[in-house]
Amino acid sequence: MGSRWTVAQVLALAPDASSGKAARGLANPRTWSDLGSTATLVWGKCQGSAREPYQVTVDLTGPAFRCTCPSRKFPCKHGLALLLLWAAHDGAVADLESAEPFAADWAAQRAGRKAAAEGEPDPEAQAKRQAEREALMSAGLDDFERWLHDLVRQGLAAARGQPPSFWDTAAARLVDAQLPGLAERVRAMGGDVHARPDWAEHLLGELGRWYLAVRAWRRRAELDEAAMGDLRAVLGWPRRRDEIGDRVADRWQVVGLSREEDDRLLSQRTWLHGERTGETVVLLDFAAAGQALRVAHVLGSVVDGELARYPGSPPRRALLTGEEHKITQGDGLPHATGVSAALAQAARWLAGNPWLRQVPLALAGVTVVPGEPPLLVDADGAALTLAPGTDLWPLLALSGGRPVSVFGEWLDERLRPLSVAVDDRLVAL
Repeated sequence: MGSRWTVAQVLALAPDASSGKAARGLANPRTWSDLGSTATLVWGKCQGSAREPYQVTVDLTGPAFRCTCPSRKFPCKHGLALLLLWAAHDGAVADLESAEPFAADWAAQRAGRKAAAEGEPDPEAQAKRQAEREALMSAGLDDFERWLHDLVRQGLAAARGQPPSFWDTAAARLVDAQLPGLAERVRAMGGDVHARPDWAEHLLGELGRWYLAVRAWRRRAELDEAAMGDLRAVLGWPRRRDEIGDRVADRWQVVGLSREEDDRLLSQRTWLHGERTGETVVLLDFAAAGQALRVAHVLGSVVDGELARYPGSPPRRALLTGEEHKITQGDGLPHATGVSAALAQAARWLAGNPWLRQVPLALAGVTVVPGEPPLLVDADGAALTLAPGTDLWPLLALSGGRPVSVFGEWLDERLRPLSVAVDDRLVAL
């Protein structure tokens, strides 16, 4: 038998962060039966919401996945969970000489198809799969719209009194409808309505954005490529790598790093600014908790090379291309502006993409003003409120009370500072 993969190798195959999280929750032998593996196959049956357990098989030579669940994600959470069980090497997935019939039959069919036409996609089959997914999503959004109407009719005060299951159930139904991005926002609201002092305004704004997504989906045939890219992102319909072909070369300065971690997953947003194009883009990296990120980014460095940008409105998500990139040292925040100009840019971005969560802002000549709430104030007296929980001491220590340039993420009309320019070099906060 060949060596088993690591958890990081398995999670690297996840189509998005929510799939990785869901897979780790399913990686429990108690929900599985008929587990086993050979040198090339891993298989098992997972008990889900259907009467019969889902049959899951992974061909390690691809890797290729097959699951009888209705998910159109590739791979689905069941395939990832099966590989996580296999990677644990704790005896739950035994090494066997032969595969279960359902796994062996699929492997034989796949080998036959590969021999007949290797690497040539079937346009008719692809169109059928997309139509099936769109029908499932449409039904899920119709159900979600009814849920939104009921919530508004009962009033925001009643929404705050709902138990966590109210939000979790709605989110689970969205996941079943292949809408994991929207589901993540709904699930988070269950905690926000109790934790945030501005919960009513926050909930009302999110309800508007959710309803806008429902209405936009029904008019998707009229949307341009950028608007459809934004809609797919908020709904959680990921792109295949071969769909990300809009490439641009520049000298990209790493101006901000935002890292989030829980007991299962480490994620990082890396903000880049193009020296020639003046464009700001974001790279997303994920890794299993305790593991290193696949792509390391050094704050203040400059990546001289090409990026592939996802369809959508600016600031767009991007990927580094496979070619080797030259790395040099950057020089502060040369594109920083005053507060008014930065907010005007943020308004343009939000007008183009109302579902944008984190808006990148580069501010020049701002002074830290402690207080309740703490502020950043520029030379014209324009001010931004800092996000709750911001640690002022590093900002005060690095600035010494003098005006500095700061890069951060603007969210819910509050700024979360990520880096500050000190002597023409960027320092993380």
